Amino acid sequence: MSTGLPPLLEAALPSLTTPAYVADMAALRKNMETAARIREQAGCRVLLATKSFALPAVFPLMRDSLDGTTASGLFEARLGLEEFGKEVHVFSPAYTESTLRELLCLADHLYFNSVDQIRRFLPAVRTAGPGKKAGIRINPGFSNATLGGHLYDPCSPRSRFGVTRAALDELPWDDGIDILHVHALCESLADGSVGLISHMAREFGEYIRRVRAVNFGGGHFINKKGYDLDALVSAIRGFRSEFGVEVILEPGSGLVVDAGYLVATVLDIVHNERPIAILDASASCHMPDVLEVPYTPPLLGASGPGVHPHTYILGGNTCMTGDIIGEYSFTAPLKPGDRLVFGDMLQYSFVKNNTFNGTPLPDLALLHEDGRYEIVRRFGYEDFKGRLC
Repeated sequence: MSTGLPPLLEAALPSLTTPAYVADMAALRKNMETAARIREQAGCRVLLATKSFALPAVFPLMRDSLDGTTASGLFEARLGLEEFGKEVHVFSPAYTESTLRELLCLADHLYFNSVDQIRRFLPAVRTAGPGKKAGIRINPGFSNATLGGHLYDPCSPRSRFGVTRAALDELPWDDGIDILHVHALCESLADGSVGLISHMAREFGEYIRRVRAVNFGGGHFINKKGYDLDALVSAIRGFRSEFGVEVILEPGSGLVVDAGYLVATVLDIVHNERPIAILDASASCHMPDVLEVPYTPPLLGASGPGVHPHTYILGGNTCMTGDIIGEYSFTAPLKPGDRLVFGDMLQYSFVKNNTFNGTPLPDLALLHEDGRYEIVRRFGYEDFKGRLC
């Protein structure tokens, strides 16, 4: 079952305890080189969106290539400050007075989602100190979400995110809005990134000239095969030259794509019209986007149904009928004890997982460049119980 596995992972596989999320440090380092290149050549800032990936054990590897982190709430902001230690940016659909007060002690940049919210809280940002920056998220009316349809399209009809074009003149521009924030992409290649930049330049120039920076949000899939980095760099440089503003990107998935795995073990084979393999990894618990998007994750060494002689449905070990990971084919029959390796499992995996049914959470582990396998965190009963009482 090891066909198609990276050699270091194949060597470590027999001794792994499963399930386990495994960060491939060599692949992650290569992804960070991409971020460093964009920063240097485009002259922009690049942040890690911790909503999609937050593993402090690899922050030392990422820190030199990035300018900081971006958070979607109080706890992510605190994690970014304490564990990453550089700039902290925060966006929330709505703040309360108490959360904003705490965030002003943690974050450098705070983005607001509505005219009412920025009018209400901009004075507090201004009095918090000269280093604090206030931004407004706008809905640019540009959709390029390539995954999940409206579920992951920030500019879908009736989206709750961002001030619409019709309300922009109601914003308190004269009170000092520092940054425009636009997030319109999801797993987009360069045509999406460049398209958004061009759209903003063409449609919102009068507002861009009122601020110091434009944050083009996340969804830039900069490390995915086929992404044209030169096109992105050229677009950012042209935008900066035209408007004289800073440019910020905040990819999450794009920084860790194809840089990690979820390793599972086959527990049993049952039959109902076709063979079904029960795994110790669960779609509903350990890779929830499989059900939410939905999508079928890559499985190293396997193909789609019918390609190879032996086709199986892969399911999790929970009581949820729909806990199905997907259907795959293999060159040899599966049997209990076989190890399976799902690819691209760093993004939106352990940050979203859960303990439904009391299902154990997978280990968090690192596969180092010298082949050493390190377990960063192992979870147990107390982690399950601690969420309930």
